[in-house]
Amino acid sequence: MKTMSIMNLKCVFFAVAFLFRPVALQSYNGPEDSRLNVEVVLDVPTTGASTTPDGRIFFVLARVDGSTGPQLVEYHPSNKSTTAYPNEEWNSYSEDKDPATHFLGVNSQRVGPDGNLWVVDKGATSFGTPVNLPHGPKVVIVDLKSNEVHRTYPMGNATRAASLLDDIRFHNSTGKAYLTDAGSAGLIVLDLVSGSAVRVLDGDLSTREYMPVSAEGRIVYTQGKPWYVSADQLEVSPDGTYFYYQPSSGGMSRIETQWLDQAFYNSSLDSNAILGQYVEPYAFTTPTGGTAIDADGNIYNSDVDSQRIIKISPNGTMTTLIQDPRLLWVDAMWIDASQRLWMPAAQLNRGEPFNNGTSKIVKPNYVYSLNIGVGPSPIDHA
Repeated sequence: MKTMSIMNLKCVFFAVAFLFRPVALQSYNGPEDSRLNVEVVLDVPTTGASTTPDGRIFFVLARVDGSTGPQLVEYHPSNKSTTAYPNEEWNSYSEDKDPATHFLGVNSQRVGPDGNLWVVDKGATSFGTPVNLPHGPKVVIVDLKSNEVHRTYPMGNATRAASLLDDIRFHNSTGKAYLTDAGSAGLIVLDLVSGSAVRVLDGDLSTREYMPVSAEGRIVYTQGKPWYVSADQLEVSPDGTYFYYQPSSGGMSRIETQWLDQAFYNSSLDSNAILGQYVEPYAFTTPTGGTAIDADGNIYNSDVDSQRIIKISPNGTMTTLIQDPRLLWVDAMWIDASQRLWMPAAQLNRGEPFNNGTSKIVKPNYVYSLNIGVGPSPIDHA
């Protein structure tokens, strides 16, 4: 009998995930868990939180509820208010302004291992609109000491009109960062010194969605069609060996970072037929809003169907960390220096783009936390 090829193994992996998917399509209406703490109450849904060791707090405000205002804000616990960050001008894009120096659509933000705030701008002003090429998609670094933009990485050469530049993670020892493209399936390797960016695993089976996203037990629709989201969630192991990623509908894969880094320089290795051989199926994850990784290499994965957080151990074993009906579409999570897992309950699937222009989000919006007994990965953030 011939040994099963890597491609066939991946096909089986996603086929099995598809067959077992109906089991995940069930909303959770059980009791609330007393371990869940309320960190912040907002009047706008947030799809990403990050904090600094000295207590500063930043949020991406997802305007899917019909609200207007800044997309990136700093939260002030003293008076429970928010201010546009780094300033109002960066958050005031209009068609007559330079897309290179304004946020068109902030998709994610995080305090990086260098202590600066890294912002990923997808380069489009709303869901389903084409990317403003070449200057719209970008990664912006804000110096948290001066509160001014330190550097911008243009991403127009690595993105497409249908791209959805999603999020970023780092590998300090190689000077590389990795991003996912949730609109035009693929990964992007960014060299932090030169600023050059290269697409890899473009359209590979592991970066493509195999079925639409579901939440609260139902398929999510936008513009009358099921919503498909390609490579979205991503993490790097604490030792920098593995890069983990998945489409939002689930099925997590991993690849050694050495192959991504080599593909950056070697165009022949960049071929999916070659690079794809190094991709490994990792975990049968459920529909997911966001992830985080701790210092021990455990990945926390939000199940947006069943309102729970799944803990994935380094060997791929999955267990339920917490399940609570309040955890409605937990998006990009964060582990702070006090060993708390921050969980922004975005209720994204209830937003206007997914309900024929009507917001069904229940206000206020909450950011919850849970003590997990372990801190963040040292290469993930300060």
